[in-house]
Amino acid sequence: MELLAPAGGKEQLEYAIRFGADAVYLACERFGMRKRASNFKVEDLPWVSAYAHERGAAVHVACNTVMHEGDLKELPAYFAAVQKAGVDALIISDMGAFALAKRYAPEVDLHVSTQASVSNSAAALAWHELGARRVVCAREMSLADIAAMHADLPDSLELEVFAHGSMCMSYSGRCIISDFLNGRPANGGHCTQPCRWEWKLEEPSRPGETFTLEEDERATYLFSSRDLNMLEHLGELEAAGVDSIKLEGRGRGAFYAATVTGAYRRVLDGEDPAAVASELETVSHHPYGTGFFFGPAHQAPYLRQSQSEWMWVAEVLGCAQVGGAGETAALDDDEPGSGAAGAAVCADRGETGAAARPACEGAPAAGEAPASNGAPAAGEAPACEGAPEAGAVPACEGAPACSEAPVYEGAPAYRVTFRARNRFDCASELEVLSPGRASEALHVRDLRWLPAGADGEGLDCGAVTTVPVDAVTRQMETYLMTCDRPLRPHDIVRARRKPSEMPPE
Repeated sequence: MELLAPAGGKEQLEYAIRFGADAVYLACERFGMRKRASNFKVEDLPWVSAYAHERGAAVHVACNTVMHEGDLKELPAYFAAVQKAGVDALIISDMGAFALAKRYAPEVDLHVSTQASVSNSAAALAWHELGARRVVCAREMSLADIAAMHADLPDSLELEVFAHGSMCMSYSGRCIISDFLNGRPANGGHCTQPCRWEWKLEEPSRPGETFTLEEDERATYLFSSRDLNMLEHLGELEAAGVDSIKLEGRGRGAFYAATVTGAYRRVLDGEDPAAVASELETVSHHPYGTGFFFGPAHQAPYLRQSQSEWMWVAEVLGCAQVGGAGETAALDDDEPGSGAAGAAVCADRGETGAAARPACEGAPAAGEAPASNGAPAAGEAPACEGAPEAGAVPACEGAPACSEAPVYEGAPAYRVTFRARNRFDCASELEVLSPGRASEALHVRDLRWLPAGADGEGLDCGAVTTVPVDAVTRQMETYLMTCDRPLRPHDIVRARRKPSEMPPE
C-alpha cells in the first residue's frame, strides 16, 4: 500500500518524505480544505515536484473545496500551472472542477476527494468513467463496505482511505456548523472544529435543564469523535482492497508529520505494530479509535489543551565524533573552528564560507525554495516558550550543571550542531527519532549557544566563539551539544514535558 502523508508546508513536506512517505498531499493558497495550514504558492510547485520526485515520492495537490461560480474562472489557469509543475495527481470533489481539470490538466491523474462522499461501487464506477484514477472512500464506510465495493471495481481504479488523524462529525466533512457559528465555512477550508467544543443542549420548554447525550466529569459532548488510528489494522485494510492509506494532518507541524509517517512506515515495512504504537502517543492527539471501520465511531471529549507529553526540542544540523572508546572527550576548550568539532558546525552546509544557511539534505539553495513555515527571520527568533532570557537561565533544580554531566566511560562522544525548537537542558529526558528506527534515549552535556542568528547566518566556522549555557532557550537559533551517540542531519530530538509545562486539566 502507498503511504500518503500530509504536507501543510515546506518543512512538513521535507520531514514527511524523509520519514518514509511514498507520496505527499498538499494544497496551494486557494481551493484546499485547510486554509490554516502554511500551504504553497503556485510558483512553489515546480520545486515541490522536483524535491519529491528526486526522493521517489509523488505529489498530490488538493483542490477539494466546494466550488462556487466565482471560482470557476480561476481554475483553467490553475490546472494548467499544476500540470506544468509536474505534480502527479489532483484531489477533487466538485464534478465541474473535475471536468475542467480533465480538460486543462490532461496529463495529471485525477483522484476523487472524500468530500465527494463516494460510498458505493456505482458512484465509484461513475467517477471512473469520467476519468478518475482513484477514489478516496467516504470516511463512514466500514471495512466490509470497502471490501464489497472493491470486488465490483476494475483493477484500474484505486481506493484510498484515511487511516489516521482527526475525524469529522458531518458526512465526510461536509459541515456548516463552523460557518453558522463563526462565519468561517468548513467547506471553504476554514473549519474551526466547533463539533469538538464542549456543549450542553437545552430544550426551550425546559429552561435550565440540560439534556445529556454523553458526559464525563468535564462536560457534555454532542458531536466529537475519537481520532482515527489504524496502525494495528493495516493488513486488514490491504486485504479489503485499499491501495493507499492517508494520514490526516495538513494543519499540523513537521514534528507530527515525521512521527506519524515514521510509525506507519515502520509497520508497513514489517515491524510489529505493538512495538511501534507508543510513537503515536508522543504527538498531540485526542483519544484514539478506529472510526467507522468496525462499526459506529465512538465519541470522545475535545480537550482544548490537548497535547502530547513530548515536544520537539532540537533539529539536528550536523554531527562529528570527538571522543573515542576508552576516553572521555574534553570539549570545554574545544571551539568548533578546528578539527572534528569545527566540521560539526559546517557539515550540513556544504560550504566553507560564512554566510550559508543550513539547507535541508538535497534541497536547493536559499532563494529557490519557499521559506520554512513559521520560521522567524534571523535576529528575530523568539525565546522558547516560557523560557527566560539567555544569560539568566537558572540551572534545573537539583540537576548537575551541563558541564558536569557525565559522559559514559569508554563510550565515544559526539559534538552535534542543532537548531533549537523548544527549551531543554541536560537534565531533560530526551529521545532521538530517526527514519526507520525505533526512538532511542539520548544523554547530552556541554550545551553551547552559537550567537550568529536564527540559522547560523554569518557564522565564521574558523573563528566562532560559543557561549556555554545551562539550558537551550532561543527558539530557531543554533546550538552545540555533546551526546553519547551519533546523530544524522534532520534527526528529531524530543523531550518529555515537565509537569509545569503541561496544560491545565
